[in-house]
Amino acid sequence: MKVLVSACLMGENVRYDGQNNLVCHDRMKELDIVTCCPEVDGGLPVPRIPAEIYHDSVLNREGVEVTACFQKGARHALSLVQQHDIQVAILKANSPSCGNESIYDGSFSKTLVPGKGITVRLLEQYGVKVFNEHQLDAAFAYITTLS
Repeated sequence: MKVLVSACLMGENVRYDGQNNLVCHDRMKELDIVTCCPEVDGGLPVPRIPAEIYHDSVLNREGVEVTACFQKGARHALSLVQQHDIQVAILKANSPSCGNESIYDGSFSKTLVPGKGITVRLLEQYGVKVFNEHQLDAAFAYITTLS
């Protein structure tokens, strides 16, 4: 079974600051992984100005709206899901693209609020079950039920 995983969690330096969020978990080796970074796939550079969701728009710290790039990246992630018949994703927590439980509030004060990133919203509309890197045990338990 293929699983969509945020590229930063696999060690790719695609975060806004040019770094990664490598997850070292032995069970990750068991997965047939398809990686993506919706923000890069949507046309944003690495490094890039941090962005947060404010209401239904995505604004970078300089106040420039980048919603269209986030939506384009979400559509790319969905195309990968459809192409590879993916039912599960493990994405980066708190990201304006990939956050599945909480996101930053748009004030750039590091304040988290309940919410979902742009990519998660779209993938869930198409039935994809989304987990974050802090929910790996739950993700693997869920994947086991699908096998």
